[in-house]
Amino acid sequence: MDTITHLALGACIGEVIGTKRLGKKALVVGALAQLIPDIDFLCALWMDPSSNALAHRGFTHSLLFTGLASAFLAGWCHWKWRRPETSFRFWWVLLGTEILVHIFLDAFNAYGTGWFEPFSHYRVSFNTLFVADPFYSLPLGIVGLALVMLKLDYKKRMYWSMTGIVISTLYLGYGIYNKLNIDKAVAGSLKEQHIPDGHYFTTPTPFNNWLWYIVASTDSGSYVGHRSVFDKTDHVSFKYFPRNESLLEKSNHADVIARLKRFSNGYYTIEFSGDTLTFNDLRFGQMTGWENPNAGFVFHYYLEPDLDNRLVLQRGRFAFWDQETTWALLRRINGI
Repeated sequence: MDTITHLALGACIGEVIGTKRLGKKALVVGALAQLIPDIDFLCALWMDPSSNALAHRGFTHSLLFTGLASAFLAGWCHWKWRRPETSFRFWWVLLGTEILVHIFLDAFNAYGTGWFEPFSHYRVSFNTLFVADPFYSLPLGIVGLALVMLKLDYKKRMYWSMTGIVISTLYLGYGIYNKLNIDKAVAGSLKEQHIPDGHYFTTPTPFNNWLWYIVASTDSGSYVGHRSVFDKTDHVSFKYFPRNESLLEKSNHADVIARLKRFSNGYYTIEFSGDTLTFNDLRFGQMTGWENPNAGFVFHYYLEPDLDNRLVLQRGRFAFWDQETTWALLRRINGI
């Protein structure tokens, strides 16, 4: 999830676990502890973009890291704040819960999270929430601000914090419900159109949980489409994108290609964008695919020539968005 969501959720959890012992400092400690797994952003300082893509949400988002980091930091905090009410166990529960919730929540996005690193490179991805979903984050943000402003002796502080956590959790459950229904409809539509359904996924489009992006991948290419929970028919329209594996022979970056293939989990295509050989990771959607089925893909990595790929995700996430595109998204969400 985005940084603001982690901060707000961390503050709410800090309130529940730590306020009686730390006062309002628990909000700050909880918020900062939620960000600990994202220290992997430092990898961008020395890694090339393809290596950094694999490092992000890798080891620092693993169960092993959660155990090691929470124990180490709990020991440091216990030594730093030597008070009877803040035992090692207290710090370990607070910090461990924050880090564990972070890596658990991140697994609901499309990026994939390395829970089992370094023993397995398998990435856990439930594809249930967009990385920034205001309907999930807003209750947490409102509650987080309220907890900062409310006096420490206000009796309903716990009620406020639990309300934010419960509302957001219910929304996550609603997202899971939507995904199950979307997957059922997509499986039926793929079967109806004789498209192999052995390797496909669905994930929400930006900022909502009603319009879903679909990719069904085969050895030769991928079928891409969109479906809203409010669509009135079961049919899903797909656009076919050839994989163009042979074009990789024109690249001299075999190591980069191997990392990108592993990162994409097999959902990729190769194409020429003008004179530039480009690797598309299909998992992150099309720039405005709900409006234009031929739209480019958000994650596009330049192979030949070797251009700047430092912003490989951000540069395409909202490219070509304008007021008309936003209205088109709202209409498509509504099943139109």
